Amino acid sequence: MFGVIIIFLFVIIIFYKQINLTYNNNVIIEKTINSSSTADISEPKFAINNESKKIYITASQGNFISKDEVLLNKNVKFKSSDFSIETEKVIFNRDKQTAKSKTKSMFKSKNATITSDGFNIHDKGNKIIFYGNSYLILK
Repeated sequence: MFGVIIIFLFVIIIFYKQINLTYNNNVIIEKTINSSSTADISEPKFAINNESKKIYITASQGNFISKDEVLLNKNVKFKSSDFSIETEKVIFNRDKQTAKSKTKSMFKSKNATITSDGFNIHDKGNKIIFYGNSYLILK
């Protein structure tokens, strides 16, 4: 009987050490992932071209989602001669020249300011749709 108790305690200690080792390795891996930069592109720059204007797009970081789509992160800015839009995350499609965001955004032009919960730019920048709670201030 004493031998069975010793073996049982030994098995418990082995499982405890294995679980503790796995937990510590996961913590180390998470810290490494969080501390290293996960951006595919540093300070990406793109443009949406249409017949009448260019919209320049900049961000602090970018990650490729697919061949044509790029996730732009941190300090994303759209600038044209008519307006600017600022937000934190945008999915930009380089082939279709579209952009969409589900993060707080601020649109500024000479005569208006719009804050919204997101936007969708399509038709090569000719159409912008604002989503969610949106506020319009006319000057």
